[in-house]
Amino acid sequence: MPPEHPEHREDRADHQPADPDGARPRPGPAPGQGPDPVTALHDPRSIQIMSTEHWSLLTARSLAYNEAFTRGGMFLSFLSMSFVALALVAQAMSFDRQFLTIAAIVLAFDVIVGLTTYGRIIGANADDLRAVHGMSRIRHGYMQIAPHLRPYFTTGVHDDPASVMISYGSPPTTFPGVILYGMTTSGGMVGLIVSLVGGVLAGVLALLFDADATAAIIVGLIGTIFTFTVVIGGTSGYFTRQQAQMEVRFPDSDAAGTD
Repeated sequence: MPPEHPEHREDRADHQPADPDGARPRPGPAPGQGPDPVTALHDPRSIQIMSTEHWSLLTARSLAYNEAFTRGGMFLSFLSMSFVALALVAQAMSFDRQFLTIAAIVLAFDVIVGLTTYGRIIGANADDLRAVHGMSRIRHGYMQIAPHLRPYFTTGVHDDPASVMISYGSPPTTFPGVILYGMTTSGGMVGLIVSLVGGVLAGVLALLFDADATAAIIVGLIGTIFTFTVVIGGTSGYFTRQQAQMEVRFPDSDAAGTD
């Protein structure tokens, strides 16, 4: 057979059959260029990226819990050792002004350590809240990819405050339930212990100023209430302010009463 004329080959190349979508196959990315950017949730890479971020937030939440428990345990250990030290000192010396001075110094350190521990636990709880907020937003993305899975989720799938708090079991939001619930948490327990230590410190200071036992007890009670008020008042509305700083992108329209 005679060789095919070059013009015939070019003409046949121009009439190649199109792909099933009616267009010619697109060339791959040029050398040195990466894959196409992720532009849709149904891209398989989207679920992989969100899952990675979800696990990252779970790790951050675990670290926040561990730090809160560790700091609380450190404070209780320090408090116990200080009381043991005071008991040993009391056996070595009489219950006089010198002992009261030593006790006041030790108790003052206890109060300072307790207040800093309480503050760090509250900060760790805020870190945990931000992690839960992020996971609620990611679960909303899961629901957009697979809406039929909604009945199987027991945690919030929106990032508004009410939906985020579902992950915490919807704690009370009215008085006095908020106070009672707060005292059952690790931060509330540390705050209560610090308040009691502050009251003991106030009673010791009253004895240093030659007050009698009855007056020292009354001053101790007042000191406990005052310290508790300072602890609660210093953190009142803290988490509400933290929630206000978190952007709400996917609110629960049903809970808001809108379509």
